[in-house]
Amino acid sequence: MQCVILADSEMKAILTVAMALGLLMTAASADIPAEQVSKDSTMEQHEKNIENCTQNLEAIGKAIHAYQKEQGDFPEWLSDLHPKYFEDVSILVCPADKDSGQTNLAMNTDPKMLVSYDYQFHPEYREWKSEQLLMYGDAMPLVRCRHHANPDFHSLNLSFSSKIYRSSMNWEHTPEDIYGSLEEAIATLDARLQQHPDTESFFGIYPLLIRLYMKAERKEDAERLINGFKSVMKQGIQGYRMLFDTLNRMERYEDLLEIFKEAEQQHPDAQPILWRLSHIHKKLGNIELAEVYERKADPTYELIGKPVPDFSATDLDGNPISLQDYRGKVVLLDFWAVWCGFCIVEMPNLKKVYETYKDVGFDVIAVSLDNEETELRDYIKENDIPWRQIYSEEGWNSPVVQQYGITGIPEQWLIDREGKLISHKARGEALERLVAEALKDKPANE
Repeated sequence: MQCVILADSEMKAILTVAMALGLLMTAASADIPAEQVSKDSTMEQHEKNIENCTQNLEAIGKAIHAYQKEQGDFPEWLSDLHPKYFEDVSILVCPADKDSGQTNLAMNTDPKMLVSYDYQFHPEYREWKSEQLLMYGDAMPLVRCRHHANPDFHSLNLSFSSKIYRSSMNWEHTPEDIYGSLEEAIATLDARLQQHPDTESFFGIYPLLIRLYMKAERKEDAERLINGFKSVMKQGIQGYRMLFDTLNRMERYEDLLEIFKEAEQQHPDAQPILWRLSHIHKKLGNIELAEVYERKADPTYELIGKPVPDFSATDLDGNPISLQDYRGKVVLLDFWAVWCGFCIVEMPNLKKVYETYKDVGFDVIAVSLDNEETELRDYIKENDIPWRQIYSEEGWNSPVVQQYGITGIPEQWLIDREGKLISHKARGEALERLVAEALKDKPANE
């Protein structure tokens, strides 16, 4: 008999297979469904990935601490820690990262190495995160891993103080995660606010702490803080926005109405104030007043029923196109982009309406705000988009976008046969109804 000596890696592989077979045999003998075995195995792997990722984060934290001690500052990128502060580059790759070195946010991509982790103190973030550090202290995340997202938590974090904890996607909205409990979050933020009650950069703590007080059923403290904020906030748009966010969550619409009447007197033409007055009146059941303020906030309403100015452009295939070319048809001018999630959600509805009415006088002209022509062409091809596209590579600075004053997408202008604007919000359930009604009207020369 020959004795065979196996390498550690080979022995590990054999043991893994044996364990898996044993698990399946046990499941079969115990009458456990294979699906349950698979689910348990997946959960076991998930927890193992978190354990290994935690070890990676601990190693990264030690390396950052050593870097700071020697350099007197944080590294620009995590890759700056290699090889001096750790040699094993696998530390920078989360075991749950299926792409083996990709962050979930492109803007956090390390320029030098494959890194799974979202570093929160790279050059683009540093100024912003330094301000947050003053507000929240060193409990806030320094390095984040989003490769374990599940219903229980979204991100595994390494804090500035080298603590590791789980949190929601937006930790700023759930400070309980970074401080460990609701009580500790309240105590910490309250103490910080007492030190800087009238410092504008700390004003964001007011609505957050008020929400935490309400969650803890400490309504008297919440009221105290609301009154405190009213007394220190500047009479500017940002202060009113924060106060609105706070009282709106508490459904205190009568209070909001009084505050925003005063705000309107100080800022009579400010769209953020007018939009919020429209929202407040809707909540109070003042529908007519809500519409008045909505029209004030959106100058495009003044164009309804009036001729839409013509444009002259070139479509994606290099052919000239203008609005005048479509006179006699009901036309939807669709401002959109592949990167716009709401635009993509709307696309199946738009295709359905187009297919239903394209043979009876309805057409679409799309104005793309995309920056990448290849992505636009790929999406059009993959989703079989039949109508013409205007594309200029200039995004928000596209001549047609600038001509019509578009500030947000999706925005869909429905234009009648004579070139007059029917609606600048022709989407969702309203789109088909508006198109059908417009097609009933014949051109004036018929």
